[in-house]
Amino acid sequence: MSVSDNQTLGSTASKILLKFLLILKDFPPRLMIYPKLVEGKDVVVLAVDQGLFERDVKQGFLGEATSTELIFPYKALVNYTYLHQQEVLLKKRLILELLENITISFPELSYQLYIKPEYFMYEVMLNRVRVFPPLAQSVSNLLCGKVNKEKISCLLKGYIDALKELEKDEILHLENGYVLLSNKFITSTKRPKILLAQFSKNASRVIFNSALGLFPQILNFLSQNIELTSKLPFGSWKNIFDKKRCFLDPQKYIFTPTAHGLISLADRVDIKAFAEQFFTNNGYHDIIVEEFGGVLNDIFIIKANNGAAEEKKIIVKRFKDWSSFKWFPLFIWSLGARNFAVLGASRLEKECAISEFLARKGFNVPKLLYVNHKERLLFMEFVEGHALSSNIKHIAATKSPSAFQKDLDVITHLGEIYAKIHALDVVLGDTKPENTLVTPQGNLVLLDFEQASHHGDKSWDVAEFLYYSGHYLPLNGEHKAKAIAESFITGYLSAGGVVEVIRRAGLTKYTRVFSIFTLPNILRVMASACKKAERRR
Repeated sequence: MSVSDNQTLGSTASKILLKFLLILKDFPPRLMIYPKLVEGKDVVVLAVDQGLFERDVKQGFLGEATSTELIFPYKALVNYTYLHQQEVLLKKRLILELLENITISFPELSYQLYIKPEYFMYEVMLNRVRVFPPLAQSVSNLLCGKVNKEKISCLLKGYIDALKELEKDEILHLENGYVLLSNKFITSTKRPKILLAQFSKNASRVIFNSALGLFPQILNFLSQNIELTSKLPFGSWKNIFDKKRCFLDPQKYIFTPTAHGLISLADRVDIKAFAEQFFTNNGYHDIIVEEFGGVLNDIFIIKANNGAAEEKKIIVKRFKDWSSFKWFPLFIWSLGARNFAVLGASRLEKECAISEFLARKGFNVPKLLYVNHKERLLFMEFVEGHALSSNIKHIAATKSPSAFQKDLDVITHLGEIYAKIHALDVVLGDTKPENTLVTPQGNLVLLDFEQASHHGDKSWDVAEFLYYSGHYLPLNGEHKAKAIAESFITGYLSAGGVVEVIRRAGLTKYTRVFSIFTLPNILRVMASACKKAERRR
């Protein structure tokens, strides 16, 4: 048995309403509501059969009409242990549903997200507001700190206990106060059947919650606003809910890693503010923001210098949605060979996730400095160097093979890098030579991961690099095409790459994609080299 009252949630009403949840054995399988007046106090008793209540906790069988009482602050009058066990079971299910939604919303970034337990508490409460907006005042009181902090701590404890249970189930692991999803859970959630099941489950629950759980929520609202609702006609309620409420964005408690630490998904620092903060704190001045070109995205470069005339640069990408008709040929061009992420938010997510993942694995990529997910802005270090396409062009323009051997060595090294990345089950997605920089020291730095992903078609990475490189070659450049292909394949296989990945890159479904701008004889030579690739021992 538990009790809660309207003032527990910070209601300013002078009249107190007490609400009891009574869970009974061998009670008729139904939910009964008994309103009473006891010693001048309004009392409401929700009586429910124990079996029915437990089904509501585990499955939302009653639209969480009874189990919702365990989401908000309550006091156990009888059998605290039982109520806490049910509270943990309920919160375990709700956390699992939120984690599934996170994985679906951030399929790549979910591998690296750091989540505070507070996220689950606030997101669950706000979900109730979304279903029934009049609860906004109660939840706002909780978020604004108008409710006793000890009560909030008790609510959070239930989530922490549930998280520990999920850690035992290998759904997640806890690290320094953060929740990290397990690779096993992410992989299983992204399966098509799981996605369909999750969608169906969420849709049916929303409908059921709205229908069956509506009355208890109305009761909850009325209980917290007794004096107010007695004086206002129903049509006047709208004005009350239009008032600005104090709501935390739950995504404030979800973080992505960068070179400068964890960044909340709710952060909204713009280009100018970040530039002033970053450069000023590091002793730089004379800050200039310039457009740096860009077709599919808006690219900016931020420049500043210090007293020693040393210039520092930062690149900023604003990810645009590819929603206009002019991007339709992109799909036709790659139909059957590659699917492209077109939404700006999706491409930003991939860029952040794969870039940081590769950096942690020791690959050369630009450091991520800051991310503004709301405005789809990505800030990263500027890397000096030239695009690998310059090496390909040098091969195309040079007659003597000995004169471009160093360029071929660079390509061999790139093949080694791709093999090591593929061994981590990561595909880069956009492997044009322009997306690899050669630094003055001769290091290769990989760029542009907005089409990258965990899992996927590794043969596409090989095919795009080779066949895109081929479009720089002249009509009589068959021998150079063969040299480029064999150099890359040698590096790829020597670093442990799978020979079948190379062979599949020679299939027609890949060569036809690049046939619109690479000469047929060049494509034929490179595809032949892929098909004839042999396993290296």
